[in-house]
Amino acid sequence: MAKLTKNRKKALALVDQTKTYDLIDAAGLLKKLTFTKFDESVDVNVRLGVDPRKADQMVRGSVKLPHGIGKSVRVLVLCTPDKEAEATEAGADFVGLDDYIQKIKEGWTDVDVIVCTPNVMGKVGALGRILGPRGLMPNPKTGTVTLEVGKAVIETKAGKIDFKVDKTGIVHTSVGRVSFDADKIADNAREFLSTIVKLKPSSAKGVYVKSIHISTTMGPGLKLDASKFNM
Repeated sequence: MAKLTKNRKKALALVDQTKTYDLIDAAGLLKKLTFTKFDESVDVNVRLGVDPRKADQMVRGSVKLPHGIGKSVRVLVLCTPDKEAEATEAGADFVGLDDYIQKIKEGWTDVDVIVCTPNVMGKVGALGRILGPRGLMPNPKTGTVTLEVGKAVIETKAGKIDFKVDKTGIVHTSVGRVSFDADKIADNAREFLSTIVKLKPSSAKGVYVKSIHISTTMGPGLKLDASKFNM
């Protein structure tokens, strides 16, 4: 068993493992649990009562966080030449098609989000084995397959995040940085959780939101009151 560091012990001492926290209280406590020299991300893990193996119980979507995620997002737009100017003017970091498809086939995936137009999905679809496991595959449901590439780039840069339930029924995402005010952390987390609730599959039975934990990159997790999100 790994030995607990002095700072880790201090952090654990501030957490009541038997308690379920209100979101705003948890956001405030998170700021007291960080002892690193870098600005940790604030992560939310939601366990859902769905079976991801069934297509009608797949939970996937996107949400624009009101206060962004606190870091720059690198966006690649794969499109035909007629859309390149729109993507570039909107702030895309990389714009093109065949050259970038070849780079990706050779192992390059140094981006956070990929946006493409519907007419190039035939080429992009061939990259599924590379992009899929990295969460980079464009999808119409998350707004990353669109003719409005400029709008998609602007929204992504402003704090739009994509999420998808994993094979164990858990959705993981980052909702900001520990340097954010507690109110901003809570606002972002609430917006994300509200979106999860709205995406409840009609075929999902029983308790939908089973548990919610919020934590910093290196800090202990805080259990939130999931009952407030089961409506």
